[in-house]
Amino acid sequence: MEGGIGMMRQNFYISLFRRREKSTWCSFVFPKPATHFIESALIAFSCFVLVLHTRAQSPPLKAPNPSPEQTELRAAPKEVVIHVNQVAYDDTAPKFAVLETSNRIPAASRFLLKDALTLDTVFEGTLGGGQECEEWFPGRYFYRADFSAFQRPGHFKLQADLNGKQQQSFDFEIGKNALATQTVPAIISFYQHQRANSPEELKTDEHLLLYGGTNTVDLRGGWCDASGDVSKYFSHLAYANFMSPQQTPLVVWSLANTVETASSLIDRLNATAALRDEALYGADYLMRSLSPKDYFYMTVFSYFKKDPNARRVVGLLADSKTTADYQCAFREGGGMAIAALARVSQWKKDGVFSSQQYLEGAERSFAHLQVNNTRYDDDGKENIIDDYCALMAASELWIATDKVVYREEARKRAKNLVGRITPEGYFIANDSRRPFWHASDAGLPVIALARYLDKEDDRRSREAVLATIKQALDYNLQVTSKVSNPFGYARQTFMFRGQVKNGFFIPHENETGWWWQGENARLASLAAAAIVGGRLVYAGSGAFGVKAELASFATDQIAWILGGNPYDMCFMFQLGKCNVPHMSAMFGHGSARGGISNGITGKDGNPDGSGIDFKMHANGDEWRWTEQWIPHAAWFLQAVAAMSPAK
Repeated sequence: MEGGIGMMRQNFYISLFRRREKSTWCSFVFPKPATHFIESALIAFSCFVLVLHTRAQSPPLKAPNPSPEQTELRAAPKEVVIHVNQVAYDDTAPKFAVLETSNRIPAASRFLLKDALTLDTVFEGTLGGGQECEEWFPGRYFYRADFSAFQRPGHFKLQADLNGKQQQSFDFEIGKNALATQTVPAIISFYQHQRANSPEELKTDEHLLLYGGTNTVDLRGGWCDASGDVSKYFSHLAYANFMSPQQTPLVVWSLANTVETASSLIDRLNATAALRDEALYGADYLMRSLSPKDYFYMTVFSYFKKDPNARRVVGLLADSKTTADYQCAFREGGGMAIAALARVSQWKKDGVFSSQQYLEGAERSFAHLQVNNTRYDDDGKENIIDDYCALMAASELWIATDKVVYREEARKRAKNLVGRITPEGYFIANDSRRPFWHASDAGLPVIALARYLDKEDDRRSREAVLATIKQALDYNLQVTSKVSNPFGYARQTFMFRGQVKNGFFIPHENETGWWWQGENARLASLAAAAIVGGRLVYAGSGAFGVKAELASFATDQIAWILGGNPYDMCFMFQLGKCNVPHMSAMFGHGSARGGISNGITGKDGNPDGSGIDFKMHANGDEWRWTEQWIPHAAWFLQAVAAMSPAK
């Protein structure tokens, strides 16, 4: 049952529903018309037919209360469907698609790769063995198409000739850095759109009331959290203790990380200045959020009200109660805010605040949390999220200052993470047996350990951390391949009603009491971890500089986000061929190009997260699947940066 915040969100989205219910879910994003007119016409026609097919399964407009089965995108799936990344594959990267059929097809059936403009066959391959996905789609069969060997640049589509009929995929691009070339500028545009800089927000946020009093603070800046939520969060699930996502501070760190680790690529994209500007803009908001007492204010909450004067600085609880517990612990955004400020300070570039102020603010807050962190943790105890966020903070400060105090704290936190790894390879979240699982930051432990190793030169410390990274990556590959999984979707281990289980999606019955949604941030974080961690423990000469299994794992997660999933949804808005409907929000905000929606979940109504579901209309609950959220794009940006190293 949903808690109060969930109901507040639901009521808000019901109010928005009528404004967007006429939006089509197919978005056409074409190349230059003069070059690709034929391609564009074919795409438009195919999407139009798909929309008509979907609407044909829906009841008449006057029919009351249609059943979920009547409005599902897969209510009547075709006999043969080809699911593919609808945006781009890098030329040297793994390239996979999935052919889905209603009946088994002969072994060693062939597929063709066609030039999307000339329709010439440019590559032929053999489909992989058939797989079934009983938990998702009983009676359907899935075959992987591997065209990794093809590296010629251009626009292409896949074709299968079955039962005398030709079945084709949507088209996509292959090229050098094609993925980054299309997605990085779009993500920058998304964050620029998400800036909380409307006249209403700037006027109100300059004098925001602290909950429960008359004192005000200046918290101008930052980004609206989602396409339907104009609140600003360091972390919005602090009360749940084990599910705190990193939000605004993660965005700042991800922008900075991309500038530094993919410099050659972003220079070629002419994106360096824009990424730096956005990171400095975010750092300025973190500085404004740093209180005179050296903790960070956690949340600027809109209460989902149209009146900007309703905004307050608050702490949030499950039943939508707002409190004065707005001080950030390490795990509640404080650690990543420190890390982001320390990292940006090394650029020696000023925003509204100076680079020296960024560093001084990071050091003050770190010292404060060393004394007060458990006071701010809602249950009074640290857990794995404190460990990896504090490790990131200490590592960045160590890199920035070379001070012994940060070296020792980084080593302590790294040792804590090493101690949390199980023989199976997943981490333990608490001091008992709860597995660490996370809907958005599952890859952050590995990323934090890898960042620590950028500075650590002690042999024994390095060996212990490298062994832990190796175990974690081995686990991700093993748990993902343990069952039939034609899309290569990253699976996970979690606790459900006292039992440790493996599954595709997070359990809907969890510590929050109401929160579950699509996990595209989790997928992108694991893709980034597979590459960044893989270069340390499984270096290879192939794609991304890692062994083939990790490269394929990372590519599968990105492909899923960009349309290579059972619903043919490209979750990056206005890229690919089929997107979720536009979502409106207050103060001129809403869905924007480059924003990534939440994505696919376990079956609605299954408390353990089993099954599969995706809804574009759910009586106000469609945000679980269709809402854009800033951590998704932040992790996707990290994954693309990892796929495109600086040298």
